[in-house]
Amino acid sequence: MNIPETYDYLVRARRDLWTTLEAVPDEVLSRPLLDGERFHCVKDLVFHIADVEDGWLHFTIIGDQQPVQQRIPALRDVANGPIFAGFALETLLDYWGQVEQSTLAYLAALSEAELRRVVTDEGQRFTVDGLLWHVMLHEIRHTAQIAALLRTQGIKPPSLDLLFYLPPA
Repeated sequence: MNIPETYDYLVRARRDLWTTLEAVPDEVLSRPLLDGERFHCVKDLVFHIADVEDGWLHFTIIGDQQPVQQRIPALRDVANGPIFAGFALETLLDYWGQVEQSTLAYLAALSEAELRRVVTDEGQRFTVDGLLWHVMLHEIRHTAQIAALLRTQGIKPPSLDLLFYLPPA
């Protein structure tokens, strides 16, 4: 699989996850289930997944310094941290959807030269290819975490494994 194919899988898996999350009571999505510094609830993870993609794409890869987050009044200038329990899930999913649209537009023009391009972030050098894989694997890990958290609350998560999204051979 390549980056656009893998991202297509993520888009389709997101829809199933989002549909599940929209059916979960807000109290469950806002419940402090984690004792971390930055993430306490499912909503914290939802924001984090979108925020990481938004940041790497806009700040580091494109270099435009105008992340999608700044275009959403409710999320403009919010800090990372366990603060999203009070946000409407709809706001967080809207943000994630807008980040997705931005990424899809970027991927539509992706070239081999762009994948090989080296970018710098806080003094470290990365290829665009490496960062895009990082963003996608980051999402896969955190959506698995969300699925596990839902299970602890007696909620059946969607099956997000790649196997369920592969085309028939």
